[in-house]
Amino acid sequence: MSISASLVKELRERSGAGMMDCKKALVETNGDVEKAIDLLREKGLASAAKKAGRIASEGLVESYIHGGRIGVIIEVNSETDFVAKNDEFKQFVKDMAMHVAASNPKYVKREDVPEDEVERERNVLIQQAMNEGKPENIAQKMVEGRMGKYFEQICLLEQQFIKDSDKKVVDVLNELISKIGENLVIRRFARFEVGEGLEKKEENFAEEVAKQMGQ
Repeated sequence: MSISASLVKELRERSGAGMMDCKKALVETNGDVEKAIDLLREKGLASAAKKAGRIASEGLVESYIHGGRIGVIIEVNSETDFVAKNDEFKQFVKDMAMHVAASNPKYVKREDVPEDEVERERNVLIQQAMNEGKPENIAQKMVEGRMGKYFEQICLLEQQFIKDSDKKVVDVLNELISKIGENLVIRRFARFEVGEGLEKKEENFAEEVAKQMGQ
């Protein structure tokens, strides 16, 4: 059966499991969310949600500089200093710094986006749909899907992971949470690019970073 993106999103939010795992579980259970949650729990893939409320105040601050042109500082938190010294955790933090350099998100998650910014984007998209000749009620429904694309562009957790486009960053994070057994949180980041905001020659530094990561 065909599984809608909204159903996958609901299951992912409720279980904390990765997007692809959620989709597979829904296919196996014919779209029954409750059965899909049970299936994910049986496979040990729903554990990330249980850990999400636990305090994560340890972790690492990582920096990445690309050719002296792009710089990123990122903080990723763990529950214990022991995990902060784990090689997989360290690699994840490094990957996130490089991902931010390449994909240039503005926020960590959609909840961080100011409401006025969200509302402004929604109004623009509604007007675009209506300009395409769609009735307002249809335009409203179309906009929800388009807003999802908007969040994918500007929110780190919702972007396709630069090293594996079949996964979103949140999926990679949740997989590591399930594997390590602690709550992990991408807390904040800052990205700097030489000449940002100034008129300059067009150069795609982000593409260079992606190539460096093996894309």
